[in-house]
Amino acid sequence: MAQARRQVDQRLKSGSAVLVISQDLDEIFEVATEIAVINEGRLSNAYPAQDMTREKIGLLMGGAHDKAGAEAQHAH
Repeated sequence: MAQARRQVDQRLKSGSAVLVISQDLDEIFEVATEIAVINEGRLSNAYPAQDMTREKIGLLMGGAHDKAGAEAQHAH
């Protein structure tokens, strides 16, 4: 895992876009600039990571795309 994390960090530093798929929210918050969630095959909108909380991500994970998204949008 450490090697994969180093590779992600290197790509980010070089300006590349990196797609990280993880259930580890700590990891997501460490590397993400935007967060989207897939629930039952449905991809949510991507929201700025600084506007997201564990609760909002939990809502997205539970399928409440509109509610979590509206809360993230109002954070701006």
